[in-house]
Amino acid sequence: MTDTAPERRALAGRLEKAGVLNTPQWRAAVESVPRELFLNPGVFLPEDGGRWRPVTAVGTDPAEWVRIAYSDSSLTTQLDGHLTADQVSGLVTGSPTSSSTTPVTVVDMIERLDMEDGHHVLEIGTGTGYSSALMCHRLGEDNVTTVEVDPEVSARADAALETAGFETWTVTGDGLLGHPRRAPYDRVIATCAVRRIPYAWIRQTKPGGIVLATVGGSWHYGTGLAKVVVGEDGTADGRIIGRSSFMQARSQAAQPVSGDLSARTAYADSERQTKVPPALLEEWMPAFLAQLTAPGAQFVRAATLEGAQLLYVFDPERESFAQFTAAGDSWTVRQGGPVALWDDIERALTMWQDAGSPDISAVRLHITDRSHTYWIEDNPSLIWQHDLA
Repeated sequence: MTDTAPERRALAGRLEKAGVLNTPQWRAAVESVPRELFLNPGVFLPEDGGRWRPVTAVGTDPAEWVRIAYSDSSLTTQLDGHLTADQVSGLVTGSPTSSSTTPVTVVDMIERLDMEDGHHVLEIGTGTGYSSALMCHRLGEDNVTTVEVDPEVSARADAALETAGFETWTVTGDGLLGHPRRAPYDRVIATCAVRRIPYAWIRQTKPGGIVLATVGGSWHYGTGLAKVVVGEDGTADGRIIGRSSFMQARSQAAQPVSGDLSARTAYADSERQTKVPPALLEEWMPAFLAQLTAPGAQFVRAATLEGAQLLYVFDPERESFAQFTAAGDSWTVRQGGPVALWDDIERALTMWQDAGSPDISAVRLHITDRSHTYWIEDNPSLIWQHDLA
């Protein structure tokens, strides 16, 4: 096997220079854990046209494999919930369903958890197991519990952890339920995106403990990294500390809107010019606000046969839609269904602009067993409450 100690030291140096690796204990973990062990049997590299090129550890020049393993990028390890790089030989299409997240994101999140010696950590979304290994190195393998919903992904991660010398608690199951058997935890970290932080995670965290998770909708962008502290009364308070993007938790992944879009938008109840351009939803903070306002909505881009741009917001569960058509510098919106989706989203965007367009880090969060409340500090009108009951 190729000795990758120089690459690990170089990776630690880049992470420190990027400002995400700040403590000696985590630097020691990065320099000790070989990332390449957690990429077997291989990865998919993106190619033109939305296709993927499989690259396997076996059969690839060792120097090239090491270069890939220590690249500053996320590496896709599974497509469509089952396909791995060793099962194909040519270019393929598919949707990523498991990956090794870019090290800068992994280490940044771990550092933000403010872990201390003796802390017991629950990780939701084992993935390749690389982040689990870093935490095992820092905290000890008995203090890390990691849950992965996909049995095959979990088995590969468990094997990689053992190869790296860690026999930790690798659990196959629905991470949204946490893992009550080993609770309570000092820290909970999620490496998948969730529509809201499950109260099960709050319940399984000690008072004073921290939960860190990517929250928002299912747009694969416009989501935020929430950091909340659990209180003595079983509630949790915190804020969005920055942008974050992860694959959606499997059970919450929305089915893409497809089929005949003209049939979906055949019956409109209103039509008017928009007050703000719907293209704003392609920007991160407006997308986050839209998903707070209409949690079940999806943003869809399309084009007419003549090439004219079409934008839509669909909420399949509430059977509602907003269809946008560009006319010069203005947009027309047609809305249909029980909910005037664009009216609600546009109102939120307008109030946000009137407040000076604050960044996502201005969003605060309060969680109880009955609701999630988001608001933007110093702006009492910008508040969203998602009731659970």
